[in-house]
Amino acid sequence: MNDTLAGWLQITVLVAALGLSFRPLGDYMARVLTSDHHGRIERLVYRAGGVNEDTDQRWPVYLRSLLAFAAVSVLFLYAFLRLQNRLPLSLAAKPIPADLAFNTAASFVTNTDWQAYSGETAMGHLVQMAGLAVQNFVSAAMGIAVVAALIRGFTREKAVCVGNFWVDLTRIVLRVLLPLAFVFALVLAARGVIQNLHGAQDITTLTGGHQTLTGGPAASQEAIKELGTNGGGFYNANSAHPFENPDALTNLIEVYLLLVISFSLPRTFGAMVGDHRQGYAIVAVMALIWAASVALLTANELHRVGSPAGHAAGAMMEGKETRFGIWSSALFAASTTLTSCGAVNSAHDSYTPGGGGMALFNMMLGEVAPGGTGSGLYGMLILAIVAVFVAGLMVGRTPEYLGKKLRGREMKFASLYLLTTPALVLIGAGLAMALSGERAAVLNPGAHGFSEVLYALTSTANNNGSAFAGLSADTVWYNTALGSVMLLGRFLPMVFVLALAGSLAGQQPVPVTAGTLPTHRPQFAGLLTGVILIVVGLTYFPALALGPLAEGLH
Repeated sequence: MNDTLAGWLQITVLVAALGLSFRPLGDYMARVLTSDHHGRIERLVYRAGGVNEDTDQRWPVYLRSLLAFAAVSVLFLYAFLRLQNRLPLSLAAKPIPADLAFNTAASFVTNTDWQAYSGETAMGHLVQMAGLAVQNFVSAAMGIAVVAALIRGFTREKAVCVGNFWVDLTRIVLRVLLPLAFVFALVLAARGVIQNLHGAQDITTLTGGHQTLTGGPAASQEAIKELGTNGGGFYNANSAHPFENPDALTNLIEVYLLLVISFSLPRTFGAMVGDHRQGYAIVAVMALIWAASVALLTANELHRVGSPAGHAAGAMMEGKETRFGIWSSALFAASTTLTSCGAVNSAHDSYTPGGGGMALFNMMLGEVAPGGTGSGLYGMLILAIVAVFVAGLMVGRTPEYLGKKLRGREMKFASLYLLTTPALVLIGAGLAMALSGERAAVLNPGAHGFSEVLYALTSTANNNGSAFAGLSADTVWYNTALGSVMLLGRFLPMVFVLALAGSLAGQQPVPVTAGTLPTHRPQFAGLLTGVILIVVGLTYFPALALGPLAEGLH
């Protein structure tokens, strides 16, 4: 079987698997988020935390609960990292330096999983299991909880509450993430992903040489790493390491896992608002952007214009795993940068200017196609609100979305949401390039070096976590700056989303009239796609022109 046929076959299988999962998983998550029943284990959790599970929260209380949980998580993980040499299963790992511990704690709590360290040498098994892997579950659950609150804002009438954060968090972890992660951890382990508590072992290779290999509980972390769009690798090579991703089948499974929840959430949205057509419109836009990204990124890596070496080799294989090749590497790269995952099975820094620029542009879109678990959908709904507002301006009518008027208050929250991430990216990149010490951390000169810095700020602000490897980011300045950007890039948008949810929930729905914009038709899907591309293009084009576009032209 040639590479082209194999590439099309894997994409077909992936799309079919996502299509088969869309309805059952989406409906199941809707039942989880709307059920009045509390399980026995859930009640024990509520009692332990002093939570009244039958009480709804106003949006400021919901927000305070979320931020308090995140703050405690950061402090706990920071202490875990600083004291890991005193803990069991430390494997003689040293305490993580203060700046790197802050960066790592912020990274995993924000669902970013940016790693300025080598996992197999810097982290002990207990920190990996009880520190990092736990945050993989709860950080993903926080994103779904926030989008659940936003959807309730659309569905409730004259209400002051948007749900209960502690109930949402507990249910999502226990009923959705934990069962799925358990099943797929077994699948990955059966396919060869390692799962043990071994430390470093010296082995003799087939050629008579000696090599040190580190074992560990990789399969259990790999499953939730992809399923929760986290992305942090147990090993430094991430999903390019054969212990995390042994073959083409596990590679396809991992791509499926990092997409399945985010692509199914629009079905959840449609079920909760009582109109599945709304969910179909949203998922159609997500699928269109994802397909276009995969096509463009793959084409850039297969047909490098102006590269005789690339043409002679048949494709640009630099930085790619020979086990996966161009098609699987490009599919993984497009999918991981369009979600907030950040896992990689190839070196994005070695991609062509067009391919690396496409990965960068995917993150600049706000990771909405399909985006992170929860964060992708609430980002898309914010953009849908902007699209409805633009349409309303065209016809001179007060815009409405799902029966709720989009007044000045709602549009201010939406605008602040859209401005937060670009401000963090562009101001951060400007500061990094203005400081001589931080410029010295860039390996490559010129446009590609700027792309490395721009990629780092874009990745952390959008809570992605992938990187262009040419930037030496393990410095006090970068650890502190990028850690701060991760926290602001995660939680500031959540503030505006929850404020918007509270504002919408307090409204009385307006009846549908002849002048109401239908938001379930292809015309609206086209308008929404255009708004996404134009907003991103106008915001980031100058920075892209200095980075990957300039490199490609050169």
